[in-house]
Amino acid sequence: MPSALPEGEPAPADGSLPASALAGVGSRPFGVYVHVPFCATRCGYCDFNTYTPGELGSSASPASWLEGLRRELDLAAAVLGTPVQAETVFVGGGTPSLLGASGLTDVLDAVRQSFGLAPGAEVTTESNPESTSVEFFEGIRSAGYTRVSLGMQSTARHVLAVLDRRHTPGRPVDAAREARKVGFGHVNLDLIYGTPGERPADLAASLEAVLEAGVDHVSAYALIVEDGTGLARRIRRGDLPMPDDDVLASSYEMVDSVLGGAGFSWYEVSNWATSEAARCRHNVLYWKGADWWGFGPGAHSHVGGVRFWNVKHPARYSSVLAEGRSPAAGREVLSEEDRRVERVLLELRLAEGLPMDVLDDAGRAEARSAMADGLLEPLADRCVLTARGRLLADAVVRRLLP
Repeated sequence: MPSALPEGEPAPADGSLPASALAGVGSRPFGVYVHVPFCATRCGYCDFNTYTPGELGSSASPASWLEGLRRELDLAAAVLGTPVQAETVFVGGGTPSLLGASGLTDVLDAVRQSFGLAPGAEVTTESNPESTSVEFFEGIRSAGYTRVSLGMQSTARHVLAVLDRRHTPGRPVDAAREARKVGFGHVNLDLIYGTPGERPADLAASLEAVLEAGVDHVSAYALIVEDGTGLARRIRRGDLPMPDDDVLASSYEMVDSVLGGAGFSWYEVSNWATSEAARCRHNVLYWKGADWWGFGPGAHSHVGGVRFWNVKHPARYSSVLAEGRSPAAGREVLSEEDRRVERVLLELRLAEGLPMDVLDDAGRAEARSAMADGLLEPLADRCVLTARGRLLADAVVRRLLP
C-alpha cells in the first residue's frame, strides 16, 4: 500500500456505502486484501505504508493491529450486508512473514470468521525470504494458504545494497524450493530491474536463479524512484544516477525473452506465469475492477464504483476501531466516465487487452493509429499491446484517452 493517501470526500464514521455500490454485491467477484504494516528495516526504494519497531515504539504492536483487523472485518461484513465469501485473499505489506506461521494463521482465521472462503479460494501471503523456513511454510500451508510471493529483487550483492535489501542473494531461491517442497503449487518471485549499477550480466544471473527455483510465476518491475524515499535522496544528492529509460527498456526485453523461452507467458505487463492456473487471481481482480476490501492501516478498497482508504498509522487505525468507528479516512464515488478511464488504464495492461468499444470515437481512431505504429496488435475488436507497446504502455494509454 503506497504511503500517500489521495484526496477525497469524508468517509462515513459507520463505514456505510451508497446503495448503488451495494447493489450487486455477492454477484461480483470479491477479494480481501490485508495490509501488514510491519518491517524489520526500511528498504531505500520503498514508499509503502510500513513501520519499523523504532518508528512505532510502544504505540502499536502486531497484537493491537490484529485486534483492529478483526473489528474491521466484522464492520465490513455488516456494511456489505449480503453474505459474501472471499474468492481471493492477499496478505501483503510490509513483511507479513514477520507475524510467523501462527500470526498468519490468526489472520486467515479472522477472514474465515467474518466472510468465509469460497470453494477453491486463492490465498496468498507475501514473505521476506529471511523470515521463512520449512516450518514456516508447513504452518501456513496447513492454515490454508495456497500461494506464496517472495521478494527476491536481485541476486547481485551490489544491487541489493543499493536497494537496502538485507537478505542474502541465494536465500530467495532456497525459500522458493522449501515452499514447493512442502506442497505449494504456486510460488512467485519478485524482481526489480534498472537499479543504478545493475549490469546486464547481473539481471541475467537473477533470471537464471529464478528459473532454477522452479517457480510458476514471476513479477518483474522497473525501479521507480518515489519521492521521500532514501533512494530519492541519494539520487538528489548525486550519489546515484537516475534509472536510465533505455536501460529499463532493454532490461524488460531481456526479462520477457528469458521467461518466454522458459515457458512463461506474460498476462499483465509486469507479470508472467507458466499457466492460466498460475496467474495471481487476486491481482487480476484489481485489474478488472471487481470488488475488494482492503483491511489494515492505509489499505485501499473498491466496492461497486466507490473507492475508499484507511487512516495510515497503525496506532490510529486500532484506536478508531476500538471506538466503534470505521478506519476509513476518505472516499471517492467514481462517475461512469471515471470508471471507463480506469478500465482503459488497467485492462490495457492485460494480455487479453481492452475491448475496443470501451473507447470513445477519438480513442478508437487513436487505437487504429497505434496499430499502424506497431504498438497494438492489428485486431478489430480489442486493443492488445504488442511487445513494443508494452515498453510504451503509459504513452499508449495517453493516446487512447485524448
